[in-house]
Amino acid sequence: MRVKTGVVRRRRHKKVLKLARGFYSGRRKHFRKAKEQLERSLCYAFRDRKQKKRAFRSLWIVRINAACRMRNTSYARFMHALKRAHIELDRKILADMAMNDAAAFDALVEQIKAHL
Repeated sequence: MRVKTGVVRRRRHKKVLKLARGFYSGRRKHFRKAKEQLERSLCYAFRDRKQKKRAFRSLWIVRINAACRMRNTSYARFMHALKRAHIELDRKILADMAMNDAAAFDALVEQIKAHL
């Protein structure tokens, strides 16, 4: 007896084409092109979830460094002094303080001046 894949194939195609909504031109309309693009897109999504973390960390470092240089120190010296003073604040919080709460950041710099 011959097995036909009508229902199964249609469901599989619909699933891929649903995920391909928003793609450009035939990449959302034609199954084969949609499937190829979807494989690439999922690879990029996996890779970029990791790169997003790197990008944010580097942004925080740039912000902390700018705030430190306005207060006559460098990022490396500042972070070293924080570790020696046993102050455990992560870069995300430090960058937020540098951007939005200058008084608190000034107080932090004053607190670690002895360790610089």
